[in-house]
Amino acid sequence: MSPHTVWFWFSSLLALASMPLQAAYTWVPSAPAHEIEIRLARTQADSVAHKAAIAAGKRSATFCANCHGDNGVSVLEHVPNLAGQNAFYLLAQIDKFGDGRRKDDFMSGLVKVLKPDERFNIAVFYASQAVPATPAKNRGQAAAGGKHFARACVGCHGAKGYGTREVARLAGQRIGYLTQALTNYRSGSGLRSDKRMTGVSQTLSNDDIAALAVYLSTLP
Repeated sequence: MSPHTVWFWFSSLLALASMPLQAAYTWVPSAPAHEIEIRLARTQADSVAHKAAIAAGKRSATFCANCHGDNGVSVLEHVPNLAGQNAFYLLAQIDKFGDGRRKDDFMSGLVKVLKPDERFNIAVFYASQAVPATPAKNRGQAAAGGKHFARACVGCHGAKGYGTREVARLAGQRIGYLTQALTNYRSGSGLRSDKRMTGVSQTLSNDDIAALAVYLSTLP
């Protein structure tokens, strides 16, 4: 186990220890989707409100930095970047960890202590951050991945890989995370299930997945 990994777990445990006991916290769902959409639109259209939400979100996301980086660019290869994701999508995923629709004991434990406003601001903060592209070491592999993306992924994730309010941004994502996620979808061994993703991933070989992950990591 590397010193960085040891520090990550130690810091995360400290963060958990500093929070209120989960048993004393009652999960409060976020507002309905249409209300979230309206609030996001108003916040993003008002520069003062947007800056305030970003600042508040950064403060609330302090404990997230151990895995996802100070500005949502992951410090660990198997942990996804959150920077640049659609705010609505991010908030939906946070809520899924909180109410059990997504299964991860560690993430769920952290998310459950967040209030609805804190979750909203965290989503706005990460959505506002830039994610750097990774230059391809093997251009031929990246080009092959681009062909797989055009064939199987553009319809949902968009031509630039930016995703939507319901579909994840893949552009600039970590290679290790993408590789593992696609492999898990293909085998059905992951903690998430999606018929579309399973169907697509089952058409991909290990080399195809590797090429696709490399290509996506290069997208700005």
